[in-house]
Amino acid sequence: MPDSFFHPVSGFELPRFAGVPTFMRLPLVDLDNPRIRDVRIGIIGAPWDGGTTNRPGPRHGPRQLRDLSTMIRAQNGATGVRPFELVNCADLGDVGPNPASVDDSLKRMTAFYDRVVAAGIMPLTAGGDHLCSLPILRSLAKDGSVGMIHFDSHTDLYKSYFGGMQYTHGTPFRRAVEEGLLDPKRVIQIGIRGTAYDNEDREFADSAGVRVVPIEEFHARGPEDVMAEARDIVGERETYVSYDIDFVDPAFAPGTGTPEVGGPNSFQALQVARLLDGVNIIGADLVEVSPPFDPSGATAFLGVSVMFEMLCNMALSVADRH
Repeated sequence: MPDSFFHPVSGFELPRFAGVPTFMRLPLVDLDNPRIRDVRIGIIGAPWDGGTTNRPGPRHGPRQLRDLSTMIRAQNGATGVRPFELVNCADLGDVGPNPASVDDSLKRMTAFYDRVVAAGIMPLTAGGDHLCSLPILRSLAKDGSVGMIHFDSHTDLYKSYFGGMQYTHGTPFRRAVEEGLLDPKRVIQIGIRGTAYDNEDREFADSAGVRVVPIEEFHARGPEDVMAEARDIVGERETYVSYDIDFVDPAFAPGTGTPEVGGPNSFQALQVARLLDGVNIIGADLVEVSPPFDPSGATAFLGVSVMFEMLCNMALSVADRH
């Protein structure tokens, strides 16, 4: 049974506008705390947007996501899952990036997640831009490639930007495939849309065996059918989940750097995360929330609500293994 130390503070005990905000009001347990050995799922902030090529701001995402996450309660209203009673969860704090160096930040993040993985903790990350996923995968996939379910309006499979820049938020999964971190035949990308520079990313996806579900197909088939295919593609083996908030239509999530119209509504945004039930999740992230473009916090609240849906399935997955 989970230790009561790891239960979130209830709104019946302390008003949600009071106290120091942590992810979902969980205890803050850094990697040097002796209690780290009892944590099974760690929520981590990655306040870094060094890979952003247009509108910066996701470096401020984790702080706003933490603040809005105080509205998350203990029970999933749709499924009845109570994740904090299934496994010990904690806020592990933030990765400390180097805002002046992409290379050093990538190394710092991988070193941090190496420690998380070594401690037997499943990470749920709040970004940051989408380049954050690459160093996380470098830690999680050291022993072999993994599958991925990826929600986004962009493939992030480009070879490079600006004549050879290999590390941007548009390239992480190209690098992950090249480095053997992702098995491309066990990768599905859902919601892809918008104008494009060319077809280079889609041609790479086709040649490598990555399944791309354009938004037109998503709307035509519906979330249940698409997610059934996603579960078939990744199978029962280890799978990472990466969720870019710009998967959602900007009418519901304007606080992001590269919005694309025509996306899912907020209910569908939660629904696809809920339909991860049964996936062998080894880690997940929610990235690209950019507070400067939505000071109201509505985008961040949707983001942490999606994180809670993912957390519920992660907790079920961890509980099933023990």
